[in-house]
Amino acid sequence: MKSKSIFDIEVENVLKILEKGGTFLYPTDTIWGIGCDATNDEAIDKIYKIKQRADNKACISLVQSINQLIEITGFVPKLDISSEPTTIIYPNVKNLSKKILSIDGSAAIRLTSDKFCKEIIKKFGKPIVSTSANISGQNHAKKFNEISNEIKQNVDYIVNLSKEKLMTKPSKIFYLNPDGSLKKIR
Repeated sequence: MKSKSIFDIEVENVLKILEKGGTFLYPTDTIWGIGCDATNDEAIDKIYKIKQRADNKACISLVQSINQLIEITGFVPKLDISSEPTTIIYPNVKNLSKKILSIDGSAAIRLTSDKFCKEIIKKFGKPIVSTSANISGQNHAKKFNEISNEIKQNVDYIVNLSKEKLMTKPSKIFYLNPDGSLKKIR
């Protein structure tokens, strides 16, 4: 019998947390993030509490495929969103918790390129939240050991991957205008 890799074990552990409505600390295709089920209001409330963040601030959601993106947004932008991490703020999304939407009902969504994130989302079948692993107002951590103990102690699970990897660059962010054009925000 073949033993499971640490990758497979970590995917299974995160799936258990997601099914229970929990939160987890994990490496993404950009920086370390705090995640949960992007459709679960209670789990999202936990993230706001952990980050000490106002609950009227939107969070980014990750999807793992173009098809999943279309299910949520009904739209695929005319922009290569696979070459580097790119988050797009879409109007009129569906199948996400209202707790992660902006006041105008828009949502920030990124098609992840990270193998670990893709596998979790694929097996879970729903998008996950990806918000920076920091207390609101503080700088994001560039390495796992820079994440505050307060964050580490309050999430339900910490993924044991990429803990030594330097992760310095958040995604680019664009806003999708009603005419289909994109406005760069970051």
